[in-house]
Amino acid sequence: MAQKILVVDDVPQNVKLLADVLAAKGYEVVTAACGTEALERIRSERPDLVLLDIMMPDMTGYEVCQAVRADPAIRVLPIVLVTALDPSERIKGLQAGADDFLTKPINQPELLARVRSLLRIKSLYDQVETQKKELAQWNRTLEERVAEGVAQLERLSRLKRFVSPQVADLILSGGAEDPLRSHRSEITVVFMDLRGYTAFTESSDPEDVMRVLSEYHGAIGQLIMAYGGTLERFAGDAIMTFFNDPIPMADAAPRALRMALDMRARFAALAVNWKKRGYDLDMGIGIAQGYATLGAIGFEGRRDYGAIGAVCCLAARLCAEAKGGEILVSQRVMGSLEDIVEVERRGELTLNGFHRPVPVYNAVALKSAAAAARTTDPVGIAAG
Repeated sequence: MAQKILVVDDVPQNVKLLADVLAAKGYEVVTAACGTEALERIRSERPDLVLLDIMMPDMTGYEVCQAVRADPAIRVLPIVLVTALDPSERIKGLQAGADDFLTKPINQPELLARVRSLLRIKSLYDQVETQKKELAQWNRTLEERVAEGVAQLERLSRLKRFVSPQVADLILSGGAEDPLRSHRSEITVVFMDLRGYTAFTESSDPEDVMRVLSEYHGAIGQLIMAYGGTLERFAGDAIMTFFNDPIPMADAAPRALRMALDMRARFAALAVNWKKRGYDLDMGIGIAQGYATLGAIGFEGRRDYGAIGAVCCLAARLCAEAKGGEILVSQRVMGSLEDIVEVERRGELTLNGFHRPVPVYNAVALKSAAAAARTTDPVGIAAG
């Protein structure tokens, strides 16, 4: 596209002379016959350079130049003052903001040299302006990406309250559907709480209770994360975890059992130190498998990830029936574990909220030494 030059002079012959010379060199030329018209053309035509006569009837070239420099939208426009006045008038022109001068009568080679020089500077300025706008856009894009990254970290932080870090990363990377959306899934639920907890809280200082809970939650929480369980809630001494959601797991029930066995072993070590402090506590665990509705539960500003269904109630009831150190599992869970675990049949128990007696088994230990070794290697379990 040809560069555009505005020629301003109240003498038509002068305008034609300059326009013909410039057009012959390939420039696009627009003209104005006075200062007022010149300002209108500058704002409407957006020329790349102005050749401006000084002595005009309505506005002098100085006044036009000052008006241009006062307008932020056009203040960098190159202006060449064309004058037949004494060279001392150039000082006044510089003060008004002119970039260069041509003396009448016009010397064509000088005219073209000055035009090329100023247009080259204007092109460089336009390039800088374009780069500045691009940089501003990049900055806006960067800000949006930073904001998106912060939001992603916040979502990741929320998800890591419920699921293992590996699962949270997979969800955010698009490897799993949004778990907060309400959906139905078959899950294996592990429910646990402490035996003797009520008596302990009634006879102990609150600081001691909080210290014990912190040690208990810390130990159990590490295993939940290691085995890839989804933490539903901590409620005092009660903890509910489930498997097979939001990420499907072919080994949900065996994984839940192995985690429970490791929890029992980890708890036994804690209990030894607690007994030295006079705290008589033990732990019971219940495991059940079935369908539940899962998703975000709560209100705007505070939502938790929860599971609702009879399977959750069954795991809680089994836990309530478990004696200290017992891991009670339902018939459905037992069907997935009979090849790997030694059990004691507890018979059919009548559980609160269930109309018919429920077959219950106590998981004692893994059957083989190789399987037992795997319980101490959650990472290996996940890989297998």
